[in-house]
Amino acid sequence: MNDYVLTDDIDELLRNAELRSELEPYLDESVSRIIMQRIPLRIENEYLAAMLAWEKAPVLPIYRWFEPELHPPLTETLDDESLTAILNKLILKLYENHIVLDFTDHLSDRELYRIICCNILPSSEKRLDDRAGSLHWDCSSRDGSDDPEIWLRYYASDEDRELWAEQSGLLPPEKQIPHHPRNMPQDPF
Repeated sequence: MNDYVLTDDIDELLRNAELRSELEPYLDESVSRIIMQRIPLRIENEYLAAMLAWEKAPVLPIYRWFEPELHPPLTETLDDESLTAILNKLILKLYENHIVLDFTDHLSDRELYRIICCNILPSSEKRLDDRAGSLHWDCSSRDGSDDPEIWLRYYASDEDRELWAEQSGLLPPEKQIPHHPRNMPQDPF
């Protein structure tokens, strides 16, 4: 038993030295301060391995994360039934690549399809092979703006709305029920 524990400790120390060496070109003093905290070596190694994976991951348009590349038909060429069928397949393909679409129930199928085709698929993001979590895409923001109106109107809890009103000094928009409820895949992490 003691030999096994000792071997594990030595393996973890060797792995730690290897990871630190590989991370050297990417480190700055802010990262060094985090690493200096006392945490179990196994957890530190997991953290360092995740950092290294992030640093080495390529930045690619999301449509290139797929094999073959994902190029759905133009929305103008699709009738409503075809668009809905393709949209459902797109949502599942995104989910399989750990991309979760949040706050979609206020959008029609055609509007959500446009967001996927025009905003999400061409967006350049880090492509991690062993992503420990999901990339969440907030579909309530207008073209990536920080305008919280849609979120406040359809998705915010009463507590969130009150807090926003206190912080902004403004009244939130009237609360409404979204027109297009969907059963979207959720983040398994």
